[in-house]
Amino acid sequence: MKAKGKIKGLLGVSLALILVTLGVACISIRTPVLNAEGSDAVVMAAALTMSKGNYNTDIPLANKNNANDNNKTVNEIKTPAKTEGESETKPNSSEFSESYYNTFANHKNAEKYPVYTKHYTAGGTKYQNFYVKNNTDYSLNIGKLLKEKLGFKMENSKKVQVLIYHTHTSESYLDCDVGYYYSDYYPRTSDSRYNVTRVGDEITNELQKAGIGVVHDTTIHDTSYNGSYARSRATVEKYLKKYPDIKVTLDIHRDSIGDSKYKVKPTFTYKGKKGAQIMIMSGYNAYEGFNFPDWNYNLRFALRIQQTCESKYGGMTRPMNFGNFAYNMNINTGSLLIEVGTDSNTLDEAMYSGKLLGKALAEVLQKNM
Repeated sequence: MKAKGKIKGLLGVSLALILVTLGVACISIRTPVLNAEGSDAVVMAAALTMSKGNYNTDIPLANKNNANDNNKTVNEIKTPAKTEGESETKPNSSEFSESYYNTFANHKNAEKYPVYTKHYTAGGTKYQNFYVKNNTDYSLNIGKLLKEKLGFKMENSKKVQVLIYHTHTSESYLDCDVGYYYSDYYPRTSDSRYNVTRVGDEITNELQKAGIGVVHDTTIHDTSYNGSYARSRATVEKYLKKYPDIKVTLDIHRDSIGDSKYKVKPTFTYKGKKGAQIMIMSGYNAYEGFNFPDWNYNLRFALRIQQTCESKYGGMTRPMNFGNFAYNMNINTGSLLIEVGTDSNTLDEAMYSGKLLGKALAEVLQKNM
């Protein structure tokens, strides 16, 4: 009798293992097919059982189950033990150098992967000609916020009133638009001719043309991502002491959308020229440790820039990201983080957007004099 019981037990365990194996195999085989068919419900279900349960509706359907936006766009409240929004990973010192990625160089033994071009339009709450993704528990009244005063008043003088800086200074872009990249692509360089500081240059130039006093800091804060926000904050505070009339501090980044085998570049076209879409980020005091009591003023500022960009250059913006983060925006009431394109946009596309962003920003600031 005992032998029969053991046999039954072994058969039961074996049957359970076979059923589990078949179930996993079905999911593995079926999920890509459902992705291609555009079944969001199934993809989301798959995402919740894989990795960390992140589901990103901005990625092309065929790739959603591998969605992996970088940590800057994930809205979560960090514990005080960690510096908000920072990765623990350090760049490869042998690759972090004064070099740049050359598409047409010799990429021996490297795999070629696709770059998908996408224009981000709808997402979140629509107001007139733009969208806002509200990832907080705050009930937005966009129309009312656009009518309310900003937290600062610009002076009609040559004093330095704007600071452009970069927490992740080495973030860079592709060199040309060919629809692919190689697996050895490393989208970071300390060479200011090829990284995100070129976008900052374009913004700075347009503000100067408009007669607005501005300073552009190109200090590299991300030799390690760990501590980069603390280092950039120290830089900002240094400038605030040197130029006490600074009212606006803009942290200019570039985003990253995709995974290890595909990338997504958000684009728009203005006057026949392709640019990189931008994403304006505005934070919320979701956690006392953020020390961000005046977040609503920063939000008003962000909304005005978003509205102006869309009115002047339709399609330029991705939905604004209003979320549970601070990212040094609590420095003053004119502080924002703006993502210009992704690592699969070209430098030329990003610089074009920087130029247009500078024009839109100048208009917003001049109306607040």
